[in-house]
Amino acid sequence: MRGGDRKSGDLFSYVSIEERVPRQHPLRLIREIVNEVLEGLSADFSSAYSRLGRPSIPPEHLLRGLLLQAFYSIRSERQLMEQLNYNMLFRWFVGLGMDDAVWDASVFAKNRDRLLTQDVASKFLKGIITHERVARLLSRDHFSVDGTLIEAWASMKSFCPRDDGGKGGGLSRNREANFRGQKRKNDTHASTTDPAARLYRKGRGKSAQLCFMGHALMENRSGLAVAATVTHASGTAERDAALKMLEYIERNPSSTLGGDAAFDVWRFKSDLEALGIVPHMARRTDKTWGGLPFKPPPGYDLSLKHRKRIEEIFGWTKTVAGQAKTKFRGVGRVAASFIFAVAANNLIRLPKLVGASP
Repeated sequence: MRGGDRKSGDLFSYVSIEERVPRQHPLRLIREIVNEVLEGLSADFSSAYSRLGRPSIPPEHLLRGLLLQAFYSIRSERQLMEQLNYNMLFRWFVGLGMDDAVWDASVFAKNRDRLLTQDVASKFLKGIITHERVARLLSRDHFSVDGTLIEAWASMKSFCPRDDGGKGGGLSRNREANFRGQKRKNDTHASTTDPAARLYRKGRGKSAQLCFMGHALMENRSGLAVAATVTHASGTAERDAALKMLEYIERNPSSTLGGDAAFDVWRFKSDLEALGIVPHMARRTDKTWGGLPFKPPPGYDLSLKHRKRIEEIFGWTKTVAGQAKTKFRGVGRVAASFIFAVAANNLIRLPKLVGASP
């Protein structure tokens, strides 16, 4: 028989949110791992908050909410609060009950800025890759490194001479500007909106833009990022960041590192060999520095094949997690947002990787 079309639901429900989420839902495994990682960061959270005053948003709730924002491409904190108000799956993942009030978007953003620092984001990423269910998926022998540009939250109009006194060439907020024929360099100019941003051009024929440079270090077995950071955009930033990230990972002796032709620099490869790492860099030429034919080391071709997977990490963080153009200013805040997005990329891939592993 045909059911009745009731216009309103019941006042009470006897089915909990936990029972409404399917047992095989991918967020269940992610939530289990995230909860265990956040437990390990409890001491860091306690040091960031005062013991006096009114209780603020729990840091665990806040970080789980930021993960949802990355997973589901939610553009703003205001839209995230709107989703938390009526989406039961989001409430369950964050840890809110059906009758719990949702926070104000401005309060959420203020607590996020205080909590999500570069140090907390790096520890969160490290907690994921050292988790017992994730560590067995990683390789300690073969790694890949690369960098990507992150557009700064500043316009080209704000890139003014340093001796301009911060006026930006005028008092108008949206003044007319003509840069034709002007020589604009990082040595003589700086952005009045974000002084940490740098004018950088990716290659010949490309337009220069104010940006930062994000870096990631990936292990080649499962394609998960084991380290990430953000630096000023420069011609040597990728190589400098690679050496820095290699200091904080667990690796076996004589491990390999793959990269594109930007890393095919004699001094960088010498630094890798001093660390006991075999360089597997894409070659600029088929000849060695002495003019002899290049003889690839064992596993060289396989490293070049796997190192392209790091572009998938950058593609997800920039298109899905919203890191193509940052919403923050300063290297520290941009780095915290980027590293947290890289950690979210690791988490979103774990349900299939853990399910496929023996």
